Amino acid sequence: MLSVNVGPGPASHGDAVISIATGQVDGRPIAISTGRDAVRIWDLITRKQVGGLTIEETADEPLTGYERILSIAVGQMDGRPIALSGGLDATIRIWDLTTRRQIGDPLTGHERSVVSVAFGQVNGRPVGISAGKDATIRIWDLTTRKQMGDPLTGHSGTIASVMASEMNGRPVVVSGGRDGTVRIWDLATGKQIGDSLTGHKSNVTSVAVGDVNGRQVVVSGGWEGTVRLWDLATGKPIGDPLLAHEPAGGPVVITQMSGRPVIVSGGVDHTLRVWDPITRAQIGEPLTGHDWAINAIAVTQVNSRLIAVSGGEDRTVRTWDLITREQTGEPLVGHEPGITPAGLQ
Repeated sequence: MLSVNVGPGPASHGDAVISIATGQVDGRPIAISTGRDAVRIWDLITRKQVGGLTIEETADEPLTGYERILSIAVGQMDGRPIALSGGLDATIRIWDLTTRRQIGDPLTGHERSVVSVAFGQVNGRPVGISAGKDATIRIWDLTTRKQMGDPLTGHSGTIASVMASEMNGRPVVVSGGRDGTVRIWDLATGKQIGDSLTGHKSNVTSVAVGDVNGRQVVVSGGWEGTVRLWDLATGKPIGDPLLAHEPAGGPVVITQMSGRPVIVSGGVDHTLRVWDPITRAQIGEPLTGHDWAINAIAVTQVNSRLIAVSGGEDRTVRTWDLITREQTGEPLVGHEPGITPAGLQ
């Protein structure tokens, strides 16, 4: 996205927020935000920072600055909450979210920056999925910490977003890239399923997978400002694209709100917008508060409320009640470098 870093008032990070993931630690909902300055963990009930993820410097491997984390995902392994991160240094790292410590050495194989990561399962085993600027997708067995098979290739440029799902009982990966295509891959065999999904006129910035009226759909956001829907099983487009954001689009997620599917999108126009994928209409007015482009969105439940967490170029992480369509308080405020916050209570 853009590098502007503007906006008065409380800041969550010292620089732009580029990735957000949500999950639970010790039964409490958390968000992890990745900025160009740091990775912060937030308790979404207290709205306080409760830690961060820090790559530790060693005597034989001093940090160079290229270890900056660009992407984050939250999942579970052996019953414990973990995070998967992708970095500017082309590595993938696994983190124990209870201790906030890195598990083992980084996973290596990518030749350039890792810009998207996700969790999946193959034959009941947890796997990590990574994609990046080298135009490859790689699958990792998180138990053995080994790459599974050859890289998945086909995109002709940076792969901006990957998401794991299931199609007819088999695990799949959905990817979107700078070449303007969305692709579906068999996670077990590493083979592309069907033809590439084409229609975006520019970069695909984000992909998500969800359920609409009993069928699995892919939602893709494009830099040209549109949001498109595709039938996951057939690869066919569903209806006309949603003209979501001007001058450019960004992240998309799909979730269930009061029993109906909704899409949440963000863009360079500083807004989040909520869409009904069945009627294809925008629900209510745009959600406003960010002062510049929105780079990341995640959705979770907090005290039975459906909450969207967003981050952007204005250095803020903000939370929104999707039912009332209101921002829940001021932006989350981060600690200054060097301060060690208390753990989860």
